[in-house]
Amino acid sequence: GPCVKAHLKTIPPLCARVLLLCVKRFLEPFRLSQKTLQDISSRLTQDMIKGLGRHSHHKAPVKMLPTFVRATPDGTEKGDFLALDLGGTNFRVLHVRVNEDEKSVLKMDSEICAIPQEIMTGTGEQLFDHIAACLGTFLEKQGLKEQVLPLGFTFSFPCEQKEIDKSILIRWTKGFNCSGVEGRDVVQLLKEAVRRQGDYEIGTVAMVNDTVGTMMSCGYRDQSCEIGMIIGTGTNACYMEEMCNVKRVEGEGGRMCINTEWGGFGDDGSLRDIQTQFDLEVDRSSINPGVHIFEKMISGMYLGEIVRLLLVKMTEDKILFSGKVSEKLRTSGAFLTKFISEIEHGSFQRILSDLGLQWSTADLRAVHLICDTVSSRSAQLCAAALAAVANRIRTNRGLDHLDTTVGVDGTVFKKHPTAELRSMVHKLAPKCTLKFIVSEDGSGKGAAMVTAVAQRIASVSCLIKPHYATLFKH
Repeated sequence: GPCVKAHLKTIPPLCARVLLLCVKRFLEPFRLSQKTLQDISSRLTQDMIKGLGRHSHHKAPVKMLPTFVRATPDGTEKGDFLALDLGGTNFRVLHVRVNEDEKSVLKMDSEICAIPQEIMTGTGEQLFDHIAACLGTFLEKQGLKEQVLPLGFTFSFPCEQKEIDKSILIRWTKGFNCSGVEGRDVVQLLKEAVRRQGDYEIGTVAMVNDTVGTMMSCGYRDQSCEIGMIIGTGTNACYMEEMCNVKRVEGEGGRMCINTEWGGFGDDGSLRDIQTQFDLEVDRSSINPGVHIFEKMISGMYLGEIVRLLLVKMTEDKILFSGKVSEKLRTSGAFLTKFISEIEHGSFQRILSDLGLQWSTADLRAVHLICDTVSSRSAQLCAAALAAVANRIRTNRGLDHLDTTVGVDGTVFKKHPTAELRSMVHKLAPKCTLKFIVSEDGSGKGAAMVTAVAQRIASVSCLIKPHYATLFKH
């Protein structure tokens, strides 16, 4: 940025040159050649095949979970839908209207409901009764209580999905520990709670992973959207796979959306050759060592910590800040990921001063280079993974060239420069042209769109019984 250029003019040429040379050498392990990235892309492709296999799935680090979503929007979907987004100490209820004439997905209204601590650790019945009561209050306010509306349910906990409307909770995370829910179907528990509530009904329910919601919320605007990608606190992607390759689900025809869970790429040690000492330290000190290795190299929860560890080591080695490490800089988590994009845009002094560091103008350029390098590697690794997905879709369909759209969400994508990601995908998947659309509320509007597509398929199939296990096989 202009601020950086202004500072550089004040650096004595030799001092700046020597310091930057030292920093560049230090950062060498973070620089990945195109050949290495091509190799990483190929490794992910092999892991995707392993994850799809009936017998190899249980050992696969990339889980490739079937979502039972068998189609993307075709632009004819319409009507009113509910969405329920549960993934933390609050949950959201939304009323969404899909307007065919204007090709729009409108959030008519929404409400955030708190989940008290005693309910987070109480019984499953108490939790779902609380959700059903809040949903009833919302419908009352909206004047929708007499309608029976289909519902998209984004439930952001580890689940094994059995059908579009059947999802078994594997384990609670994020502070929840409600008894009697693990090993049970959460859709069934929700329906039972609505029945107990007794003064309203809900229509068919579709379970929605947030990556799928991201893809679907973009898919109404652009019907060629067949990949959903999240690069935020964590990272993940989904895409439309040929049913004949989804070995763990019966049925040969058509396609199914697969939730790759690509954050787990490398959990079997396959990325050890590109992990730096700083990646290993971030993994060691995390709450889940050895798990989600790929995610720890590219997502928002970890990038700031990688930069902090680099700054500490370079200062201890007397390269930066006159060799004086502040107590604040030694504190885990003190360098936030958002600082990287702020520094890339030229905001230096406040951040470094708040970290208790005495900096020279030469240090500023070094810090900019460090942030740029860590951010760049994140973009390049993400590009390698996305190229693997795009190349797979193209190969699956026997196409000379693939034109497709990627629905994207997440602060790392929105706040960091994306030119590098785009250009590297083009180099690694030269026979694929990818267009990127930023998702609008995948866990709300996207969840409603999944349900809307299910409704469309139901009406096309002329089936009266709204059971998705049947619908999605037609």
